[in-house]
Amino acid sequence: MQRVPIRAFALAIGLFIVAFAAVQFSPRASGQTGDGWTVLLDSKTMGDWSQVGETNWRLEDGAVVADKKTSKEAAHLVSKNSYKNFQVYVEFWASDDANSGIFLRCQDPTKITDRSCYEVNIFDQRPDPSYGTGGIVHFAEVNPMPKAGGKWNTYEITAKGRQVAVVLNGQKTVELNNGLFVEGPITLQHGAGVIKFRKVAIKPL
Repeated sequence: MQRVPIRAFALAIGLFIVAFAAVQFSPRASGQTGDGWTVLLDSKTMGDWSQVGETNWRLEDGAVVADKKTSKEAAHLVSKNSYKNFQVYVEFWASDDANSGIFLRCQDPTKITDRSCYEVNIFDQRPDPSYGTGGIVHFAEVNPMPKAGGKWNTYEITAKGRQVAVVLNGQKTVELNNGLFVEGPITLQHGAGVIKFRKVAIKPL
């Protein structure tokens, strides 16, 4: 007499799990492909970037990897195009001691600094964690600071006008309202430790 309710309950739980999975994963899957998206880097190609600074960028095991910086300053892969309003999707892996980041709207593509770009940080061990992983250095503090070390992560960053919103692994970390930098290339940084980029895709808005 009690089998029917148990089966009905199990079916309801199963449908809930399927619906929840669809809600969680569908937006991310559609957020990096389709009309308007350009893949700048993926598991098969490093893509076409300018290089500033020196490190051992290479394609290895389905990711673009750097782990041995040879220049005094941080090394960057710099996009050939300039972007104003856009969404950028990044899959990355960082060691616990990695110092890296995604730089946006850089004003001089040959001199990349956190004072001439918006730097969305990847730096779990930053001495001042206010601008560590998930934050925008000098502009938007993150609290509490999430950790990205030792695992694959996703950044979904939207820059539109004065608004810059950062989403790490599906959770918004900071939102900035600032008009200092309007347009410029994006960069991928290697400053210390090990950094891997598995996919970078961008969509102008």
